[in-house]
Amino acid sequence: MYKVAIIEDDGPTSGQIRDWVLSAAPEVAVAQWFTRDEAEAAIAREDYDLVILDIELGRDRHAGVAIINAINKTGRGTPVLVVSAMPAAVYRGIMRALDAWDYLQKTTFEEPEFIDTFLEMLRAAKSRRQVAAARPAGDELSIDPLHQGAPFWRGKRVNVPLTAQRILAVLHERRGEVVSYDELFAAVKSGRNRENIRKHISTLREAFRELDERFDGIENVPMRGFRWTGASRNTGR
Repeated sequence: MYKVAIIEDDGPTSGQIRDWVLSAAPEVAVAQWFTRDEAEAAIAREDYDLVILDIELGRDRHAGVAIINAINKTGRGTPVLVVSAMPAAVYRGIMRALDAWDYLQKTTFEEPEFIDTFLEMLRAAKSRRQVAAARPAGDELSIDPLHQGAPFWRGKRVNVPLTAQRILAVLHERRGEVVSYDELFAAVKSGRNRENIRKHISTLREAFRELDERFDGIENVPMRGFRWTGASRNTGR
């Protein structure tokens, strides 16, 4: 069963969102939280498949930001939908920078738009479960199957640009195999040349080594391309 958390301090609004969620996906389990403290405690305790939250909870104007940060620290990659009265023109970009899935401004959207967004998030959550179930034992890299969020290495965020994320996804999908330069060009929208690919690989290596100084998991295969091994030096991995 998939678990959804609704974090909203207004009772009627929370109830309406719950009803919309259950009308779209009757099989999910819905938990409703009304304060920052109880929401953060629930997030630490439960592994939700997706979270729907408001930015303001009571007098705490930035509770939603703190909760998103708490979700991100878990390393689970839980998709978050922000539903707030704050102006979307200002806050959508801020929430996206925090890796929120999307931002809906209250009073400016109807039930169909909410349900479409919710179902898209639920499909992503199902894909994550499938990827996790299929991941070989010992594989410590977690990549969002829809590339909506940053990859995680051993539970920590890998801070790399979007193009480098795409290259990483290709390497990881073909892990253990040599991926040619020509195949990697497909992940790059501009600068489709070997030097540019090598720069992105260097960016990836530096990002991983910020998390693990022994990381040596992207192997250079001279004249051919690169291979993901996920290894660390002197560990036998």
